[in-house]
Amino acid sequence: MIVLLSVRPGTLESTMTEDLSPAERYAAARKRAAEQATALASFREMYDFGLDPFQIEACQALEAGKGVLVAAPTGSGKTIVGEFAVHLALQQGKKCFYTTPIKALSNQKYADLCRRYGTDRVGLLTGDNSVNSSAPVVVMTTEVLRNMLYAGSQTLLGLGYVVMDEVHYLSDRFRGAVWEEVIIHLPESVTLVSLSATVSNAEEFGDWLDTVRGDTEVIVSEHRPVPLFQHVLAGRRMYDLFEEGEGHKKAVNPDLTRMARMEATRPSFQDRRRGRLREADRERERRQRSRVWTPSRPEVIERLDAEGLLPAITFIFSRAACEAAVQQCLYAGLRLNDEEARHRVRALVEERTASIPHEDLHVLGYYEWLEGLERGIAAHHAGMLPTFKEVVEELFVRGLVKAVFATETLALGINMPARSVVLEKLVKWNGEQHADITPGEFTQLTGRAGRRGIDVEGHAVVLWQRGMNPEHLAGLAGTRTYPLRSSFKPSYNMAVNLVEQFGRHRSRELLETSFAQFQADKSVVGISRQVQRNEEGLEGYKASMTCHLGDFEEYARLRRELKDRENELARQGAAQRRAEAAVSLEKLKPGDVIHVPTGKYAGLALVLDPGLPAGRSNGHRGFDHHDGPRPLVLTAERQVKRLAAIDFPVPVEPLERMRIPKSFNPRSPQSRRDLASALRTKAGHISADRHNKRRSQAADDREIARLRTALRAHPCHGCNDREDHARWAERYHRLLRDTSQLERRIEGRTNTIARTFDRIVALLTEMDYLRADEVTEHGKRLARLYGELDLLASECLREGVWEGLGPAELAGCVSALVYEARVGDDALAPKLPSGKAKAALGEMVRIWGRLDALEEEFRITQSEGVGQREPDLGFAWAAYMWASGKGLDEVLREAEMPAGDFVRWCKQVIDVLGQIAAAAPQGSSVVKNARKAVDLLLRGVVAYSSVG
Repeated sequence: MIVLLSVRPGTLESTMTEDLSPAERYAAARKRAAEQATALASFREMYDFGLDPFQIEACQALEAGKGVLVAAPTGSGKTIVGEFAVHLALQQGKKCFYTTPIKALSNQKYADLCRRYGTDRVGLLTGDNSVNSSAPVVVMTTEVLRNMLYAGSQTLLGLGYVVMDEVHYLSDRFRGAVWEEVIIHLPESVTLVSLSATVSNAEEFGDWLDTVRGDTEVIVSEHRPVPLFQHVLAGRRMYDLFEEGEGHKKAVNPDLTRMARMEATRPSFQDRRRGRLREADRERERRQRSRVWTPSRPEVIERLDAEGLLPAITFIFSRAACEAAVQQCLYAGLRLNDEEARHRVRALVEERTASIPHEDLHVLGYYEWLEGLERGIAAHHAGMLPTFKEVVEELFVRGLVKAVFATETLALGINMPARSVVLEKLVKWNGEQHADITPGEFTQLTGRAGRRGIDVEGHAVVLWQRGMNPEHLAGLAGTRTYPLRSSFKPSYNMAVNLVEQFGRHRSRELLETSFAQFQADKSVVGISRQVQRNEEGLEGYKASMTCHLGDFEEYARLRRELKDRENELARQGAAQRRAEAAVSLEKLKPGDVIHVPTGKYAGLALVLDPGLPAGRSNGHRGFDHHDGPRPLVLTAERQVKRLAAIDFPVPVEPLERMRIPKSFNPRSPQSRRDLASALRTKAGHISADRHNKRRSQAADDREIARLRTALRAHPCHGCNDREDHARWAERYHRLLRDTSQLERRIEGRTNTIARTFDRIVALLTEMDYLRADEVTEHGKRLARLYGELDLLASECLREGVWEGLGPAELAGCVSALVYEARVGDDALAPKLPSGKAKAALGEMVRIWGRLDALEEEFRITQSEGVGQREPDLGFAWAAYMWASGKGLDEVLREAEMPAGDFVRWCKQVIDVLGQIAAAAPQGSSVVKNARKAVDLLLRGVVAYSSVG
């Protein structure tokens, strides 16, 4: 396999005929004549621009019958290689499937190919939409192709090429496994074209492709067709991040370094208050502050406009902040469009939204959105209605929207390049904590800057923030570390499909060929070398701790046992206090005023609902069977939150009582404000300073007394070099422990995927989904159900949980299989449909509990990404209402979620309902009602939200 590094466009062909001898010119002429007879020559005639060297190399490899992996920056034109695969397929009378990770990209590529080849030769398959699926060229999402492969679809006949666009999605922890499934299971006769963003381990990924797919050529291009310049905007001044150093090496701008140093040495607030500044210091600080501040969002856009750097995408890692940014620009009076552009915007928007009922427009905030668009300003995030997002994208590409405030999801989405990209901050919430963005994320975000064929250069602008380190920023901008990491893991659905097609033994072998196992096995080599080095170090440490008075290893063991016992007693004490705290939580009553000692919600709080076991229904929102009661409280800051035992390291006692008005509504801001005000008034009379002091358990422990006596009696205890020996013994013990961990990692990484598969197969055999290499009727049903909760869905069908439900009730229940509340959205117990639907939801939770226990027995854990998570009932009421024909205004108000989220969840419910209709036993009422539920959900905003 050859790894090629492309050169700059134009340098290859322009130098071919320069300074050549007559013989060389003759050879070059013959080569050109030979090229003109190739498929690549006819393909190049379809474009009015020349191909870059990396594109030519990749296309030549394809024409030679090889697979290719093309890794190149955003906007470099790597999709040209995918389009050449389409050209080859049509020329050879074969089929080509063009896969993309998201429907928006599928829709865009479908439109592009239709314009080039005509609608009769191009089809589209995106799960909930099918257009001309028997065409020779079909654009589809990757999941659709995976499902075809497992089903043995007739559509696969005649397939010659598969293009996997954005193949770096393989790293996605939720969906990445699908890419590996497709790559592994595609017929050997199919040529694979993998298109990826620039990744730092393209060669490793190419090695794996070469192993599982045969001869694969890796083409890596680091060159951006439009050069990218990095800047920092501080106050009114735009600084270049780099300046040319010696030998044309880039160095961090010394102005930025100086600015960061001055800020770091700026006197503290307390020093300024105490008057400790000399006059010269004050003057220097005034000058510095007059130059350096973080500009407001309108100021940033105005500055970019003045510099000619629009259109720009500003990445903000918050949906609400994106919307707020648009409002701030409108309030500031920003207008980026002239009158003619405003009319063009309005005409296009009215055309694209003509099918949306007038009453829905007001609910969707249409008029405020339109005002921003007319001024050339918009937000773009997952909470928006898909139609609105598509309009923003179209207007931006047309140059009618010049400033977009977007979340990072745009960086993974459709082709929407800008002249400039702005990053407000270099930290983002990663689902658990605020963390620095990685070099890979920085590259992905800033890669949008610079439009090929339009801009001479692109610009990435980072806003100055207090505490910013220019060296760190330079590291982000100058590093191209975006490694591709496999997220592959077996699932229940995958297991039955594999066993049905290949048998258990062959399936196990196939899984061992995954990229995940390839990477794991490769890493074992390095770990083994480390174990060898550690063993050499252990010999040296052992010699250094030798004591002439006795066995120091034995003495060190006694010291460790004593320390471990003391730590164990400390843990027991903490556990006892936690247990007492949990018991104290069970005694709380509505109206109790308590003190939360630690955590985000520390301070006084009023108990609204004790969250006792009696409230376990509704998705366990009020009670966690692992952690005990979860009282619902109102804080003095008007927040309604569920607390848990972890918030109370010591027992909690009611400090006071308050009456909760019968009219109190925790969802009403006014109700929360009034009651929180009363709580703050009550706080003036309460002292929360109560402590429980306990005698240390260590003082009375017999084992500790025995170990201390043994230590004092040991010969080494009297050694003058005892502490020196002890330090070497501690190092020996730490290295020995580390070595044991490395050895366990080696054992754990070998055949890990296959071992997980074995456990899944054992559980499915226990549940009668599999019998040796035979897939039972239950297993065949499971094979048609895809998703996180595939086994739960299958068990619900098996036990008839959904029999007798109406279509709207079924929609509400099925939503629990797909919906997952955003972090922080689960404080209040969800409202549920009543009657049969509520009972069915309760049954689903019961079945999940049984599956959870089985998974624990078979050592199948959610931490491995395999187990069945608890169904989330938070969308059941919204899905039920929408399927019952309720209006958008009422549903969104009850659901308390943005329109875009609502549409996305509805689409996912529709997808699973379609699977259930196909998997349920014929004659079951579930088949008919699932199809009816799809029709009921697919209306209004859900129906007109997207082409695909």
